[in-house]
Amino acid sequence: ERKHARAGALSGGEQQMLAIARALVGNPRLLLMDEPSEGLAPIVLQQLGEQLLELKAAGLSIFLVEQNLGLALRLADEIHVLDRGQIVFRDTPTALATNADVKQRYLGVG
Repeated sequence: ERKHARAGALSGGEQQMLAIARALVGNPRLLLMDEPSEGLAPIVLQQLGEQLLELKAAGLSIFLVEQNLGLALRLADEIHVLDRGQIVFRDTPTALATNADVKQRYLGVG
């Protein structure tokens, strides 16, 4: 239904999905993503996460900057938390998920 719409007429979430699709057309080895969850409805975010997991399983490397902790934990092999330009935490998603101090201090979670 929206395939003939101009990019400027798309919603924010649709524009985000279009940007991701355009990046994938070139069959990259590395996908750089800055806040891909921004503007996406929860169901679309879930679908995006599933698709990114499939791409990762197929060998695509993903460098993700993301404030949605759930998405980041699902996709990442390694998590870096930055505070004022400094890396304050670097470890696995499991280590972050179980580190209440880092989650509270830097992410405002838990």
